[in-house]
Amino acid sequence: MDATLLDAEADAAVLRVYRQVFAVLAREAGAMIVDPDLLDADQAILDAFAEAGSDGLTVEQATLACRAYPHDVIVRRFEVLRQYGAITKLVDRPNELRHRAAFAPYVMLMFLRRMSVQGGQGELHQLLTLEAHSVSDPQATADDGSASIGRLTKVFRLLGNELAILVSTSTTAQLRENAQLAWGNERLIEQAEKVHRLVLDRWPELHRDCTSLRMALAAYADAVQLAAGRLVERAGTTRALGLLPIETWLTFSRGSDPGTLAAVLDGLLFDAAAPDFSAQTMVEAVETGRRSGTARMAPPRPTADADAPESAAATDREDLRAEAERVLAGRPSVDIVEVIDEAGDWITARRVLAELTAAHLHDELDYELVWSDGMRIDPTAGTPWATEGVFRRVVR
Repeated sequence: MDATLLDAEADAAVLRVYRQVFAVLAREAGAMIVDPDLLDADQAILDAFAEAGSDGLTVEQATLACRAYPHDVIVRRFEVLRQYGAITKLVDRPNELRHRAAFAPYVMLMFLRRMSVQGGQGELHQLLTLEAHSVSDPQATADDGSASIGRLTKVFRLLGNELAILVSTSTTAQLRENAQLAWGNERLIEQAEKVHRLVLDRWPELHRDCTSLRMALAAYADAVQLAAGRLVERAGTTRALGLLPIETWLTFSRGSDPGTLAAVLDGLLFDAAAPDFSAQTMVEAVETGRRSGTARMAPPRPTADADAPESAAATDREDLRAEAERVLAGRPSVDIVEVIDEAGDWITARRVLAELTAAHLHDELDYELVWSDGMRIDPTAGTPWATEGVFRRVVR
């Protein structure tokens, strides 16, 4: 169920981008596809035409080439593509069975794939590059410069307005879904400022138009800062990393050594063997545990002469100490595989590991949990897959 809901959420995000792209081409509301898989069927049909060569395809040949999809789906999508001119008869005559496909729909599919992943940021970068080339052309006039500045002003006003509205009226989840609006914002602003400088240096009389662009860029930058601040405040640093573009993640993963990559997960315990709750629940639990300012306060002191109860933090510390000593049983260290096997099943073992991890992270406890690269695999054990490691006392 959780996987189904996550898939539905991802499909809804893709459809939202598609609707935004095609809104200016729609003849009326409610006529767009509601299933992203239909685009996969369209791409399969166009791929079949690309492989068919100059002979084209009949409807039957297309359905055979796309047999991975239901027959009626391919036939229906073939007819839709034919009605819109994406597929036409090889020769315009009444009894012609073979068809050919245009290249423009496939280019649009490539565009849509990029839009669904990057939210149009890549296309906006290319637009800014084209605008810079346009105003740098020796044959460009002041009217061309004014038109270029006007287009960019409207683009960044729309970006800034949408982000500002999301920050003030939307939930954190909705803001996170639209985080691509803030991806690569520094680079976008730099490119827009380059166009601004080119136009202002070449046509000083357009200073009023350039002022409007500077105001739009400043408003967009402020909206990005507000959006990032709200994500960090409400969702923690882990979720706020969604503001980073994909290229940043790729550069980090490819250029980092194993120690740096492993440090990202330091102190996190993943229940991969038998998850009894969704990934979203675990992410929220980790973020809540790491969120600053959530320490529990000691209860009020009693008015009577009785001794004040011990604080909750001290009680937790002693509970962790007792659990650590129980596991060590007077020994200086113990193998994690042994601890897991003694627990009997993963449900019990994961609770013990959670307690040991908490003792490892506690500043006032002298224990350490060290993982190694090995893994014990035993089909007969209660937990067949167990990562090797050591839980031990440390001298501070």
